[in-house]
Amino acid sequence: MKRFLPILLSLVFVLSACGGNGQAQPTAIGLPTAIPTQEVAAPTETPRPAEGKAGDTRTISADGMIQVFVPAGSFRMGGLDSNAQKDEQPARTVTLDAFWLDKVEVTNGMYNLCVQAGGCDAPRQIKSASRERYFGNAEFNDFPVVYVSWQDATKYCAWAGRRLPTEAEWEYAARGGDYRTYPWGDDAPTDQLANFNYLFRDTTQVGAFANSLSPFGALDMAGNVWEWVSDFYGATYYGNNENTNPSGPTQANINGPRRVIRGGSFQDGEKELRVANRGYAVAPDLNADPKSNAYAGETGPNIGFRCASGN
Repeated sequence: MKRFLPILLSLVFVLSACGGNGQAQPTAIGLPTAIPTQEVAAPTETPRPAEGKAGDTRTISADGMIQVFVPAGSFRMGGLDSNAQKDEQPARTVTLDAFWLDKVEVTNGMYNLCVQAGGCDAPRQIKSASRERYFGNAEFNDFPVVYVSWQDATKYCAWAGRRLPTEAEWEYAARGGDYRTYPWGDDAPTDQLANFNYLFRDTTQVGAFANSLSPFGALDMAGNVWEWVSDFYGATYYGNNENTNPSGPTQANINGPRRVIRGGSFQDGEKELRVANRGYAVAPDLNADPKSNAYAGETGPNIGFRCASGN
């Protein structure tokens, strides 16, 4: 079990004081940019069957996000390498229907469209780990939105005509049908494959690591920011033998409604970037006192999200 931890600010400040890390900055691939405007009409998305072939793409009108097609199939879900954790066991074969997945994490610019349209609340903080002005700053429009709760992510995906992926969908999109350890294969992460281990001190532009493509063409599925998925977290859930379109435990209210986060972040080491790795953070408890921390849920400078669609 790996729990989301607050950022170690002292380490970030030390790294900043050192004047950088000497790592070559990755080069982002070309992706559409969502430019916030003062007036945004309520978006609509025409449902379509989840049909296509692996790697097909489409662009969503609501926010300009590119999605990749993940065909129906079966895969081995869970820890398959020497670093497998107890909550990744037992590994089992899971079968999923076809779906579409966002190619990259939802950006500040995209999320701001929803805020301006009245469909989303602003992030809890406008800063990031090392930047005082991050959300709403055009310089970082193409960087992943952070300080968003599970509820915020859910609302955004609904506004954009999508939903959060399930944990199984997320892992299948990252792993494909083989037994790879990372989205790109079995090679250990480097500064050309992922934003991790404080190499870049903070978030990087989405799509910046073109060599990290998953088997279905998704990017940023290891490092940069953790990603909310729809499932409640259960440390022993994998033993329940729910193997066709699993959607996680029905509830998980130990110490609050814990939801799964996936992918690791810029703060984490290579073990956390493994496709099987599971983390969790506490989602908003809407039955709690509206003035309480439990009602608000957890956010952080290293948690974002991407959306999925079954049609």
